[in-house]
Amino acid sequence: MSSKPRIGIILSTTRETRFADRPAQWVLDIAKARGDTDYEIVDLRDFPIPFFDAVGSPRFVPQTNEVALRWARKVSELDGYIFVTAEYNRSISGVLKNALDHIYDEPARKPAAFVGYGAVGAARAVEQLRLMAVELSMVPMKAGVHINMEPLLGMLRGGKDFADYDYLAPTVTAMLDELAWYTKTLKAGREAEALEQAA
Repeated sequence: MSSKPRIGIILSTTRETRFADRPAQWVLDIAKARGDTDYEIVDLRDFPIPFFDAVGSPRFVPQTNEVALRWARKVSELDGYIFVTAEYNRSISGVLKNALDHIYDEPARKPAAFVGYGAVGAARAVEQLRLMAVELSMVPMKAGVHINMEPLLGMLRGGKDFADYDYLAPTVTAMLDELAWYTKTLKAGREAEALEQAA
């Protein structure tokens, strides 16, 4: 019998003053209360991968850097992902782009959901991230969570919390509903294919 799927909530920035920890923990608390899937926080601070300078893409050339290999193993062992991302100059952070450049096959045929915060809820960064997910053969989710400047500044400067913005929680529920379905479905498909190949 298949084990319960595992989802990684990826903190996609590493700045000392980042906001990412708060939405990541908020989403994790909501997700864990559901009980349908296992969740864990994956922090890019724990994977200080050097700037990509390999002789070729990991699609064609095996990795040699130990931190990059450890990151690839973590991505591989998960069944799906929630990327918690800021928006830097209308795109994702450099550290996240670098991390994605160090993997290729590991996230294939697994779903990816997105939680963005900042100007326009990091919608522009999320759209670019969706394109990168497609290139890595992930299945990007339509439903997402976008934390705009009003709640972001309210939490950073006004002493408020997510409960003060009650319209946000339903977007997490919708995202998790979609993500759970795709995670289980794609996991079953990968496992069925592995059994066929082993036969």
